[in-house]
Amino acid sequence: MLYQAYEMLYKASAPYRAAALWGQFLWRSRLNPMPDSFISSYMAAYCDVVEVLTRRYDKPQWRLSSPEIEEGKKATLRIKTVYEKAFCHLLHFKRSHSILKTRNDPKVLVVAPMAGHFATLLRGTVEALMVDHDVYITDWLDARHVSIFDGPFDLEDYIAYIMEFIAFLGPDIHIVAVCQPGPAVLAAVSLMAEDDHPAKPASMTFMGSPIDTRKSPTVPNDLATQRPIEWFEQNVIHTVPAPYHGMMRRVYPGFLQLTGFMSMNLERHYKAHMQLFENLVVNDGDSVEKHREFYDEYLAVMDLTADFYLQTIKTVFQDCALPKGEMMWRGRKVNPAAISKTALMTVEGKKDDISGVGQTRAAHTICKNIPKEKKEIYLHPNVGHYGIFNGSKWRNEIKPELAAFFRKNPKAV
Repeated sequence: MLYQAYEMLYKASAPYRAAALWGQFLWRSRLNPMPDSFISSYMAAYCDVVEVLTRRYDKPQWRLSSPEIEEGKKATLRIKTVYEKAFCHLLHFKRSHSILKTRNDPKVLVVAPMAGHFATLLRGTVEALMVDHDVYITDWLDARHVSIFDGPFDLEDYIAYIMEFIAFLGPDIHIVAVCQPGPAVLAAVSLMAEDDHPAKPASMTFMGSPIDTRKSPTVPNDLATQRPIEWFEQNVIHTVPAPYHGMMRRVYPGFLQLTGFMSMNLERHYKAHMQLFENLVVNDGDSVEKHREFYDEYLAVMDLTADFYLQTIKTVFQDCALPKGEMMWRGRKVNPAAISKTALMTVEGKKDDISGVGQTRAAHTICKNIPKEKKEIYLHPNVGHYGIFNGSKWRNEIKPELAAFFRKNPKAV
């Protein structure tokens, strides 16, 4: 009933949202005899904030500019869906320029998190990689829009999707797992290595991933282990209501995830919206735009299928099955020791409060048969979780390390 109550509350707020939109127009329009007065600016700002707080944030657009592949030379960019599954689309950021015909840019598959936010959260990751890489990304779909007739989706299906995407893209691809998908990607590569699959990836890079959550546990890790899995099933799993396409599907709703995200830094978000109000009053356009860009992405969340969410909590966070050598995939044990030809890189931020230092680096311990010369550990001293894959330090310091690693390990040999 909670999902239905949330939908009713959202619809009940529609008149207030409409009034706020009209207020924005009227207080700033030419019909107002004093549009630049303090009271007009104050009331317009108030209406702006009301509209922001009552809006539903849909999946953001990519809004990517054409990549500059050489100084002064930009490629034409086209985002194309090259592979479709019920719960995920594989996107290709296809660049077109005559220069690229003579270059052998490494092919990179970015595995985006399926942890609440959309793949567009990695906009900065993709922008930096596109300069000198041929980039693909997993674009996970909102479970409330996937019909129940498309069947269930759990962690084992997630791993199967990754193996299918790797096989489709062919051999010698470089995989970058950002945060949550780390254990699933490692499991997929392990299974392919054990089968000696011809499309084994050239390298795998894990960035802020919960490979072994027993190392430096953080607040999210503690929240996942403080209660038994039955508690999560009884308290956070709900049924998608009509009229959504995924009605009757059991999910972990996006609005509950967002509540969790916000509660971790509630004071910071309160201050940010108070600052937004002040910036609107004084018409500080640049600051307002930065706020909107961040929160348009941050407040856009997706539902996760109940099976995927519960299995992830149990397998990755509560049982720590992968580092213990106990992880199973469709009745088959996952064996990271089978990997010997795929290179391994881990990236961590010393200030990461989501995946603590050491959780990602644990991949090197369990992938014991990868030669030392094909392993690389990178710890940035001045970034938190999001700084690992977004922002200036990612672009200027971390991404060049990845690029050099890819060039050093062009094939799975």
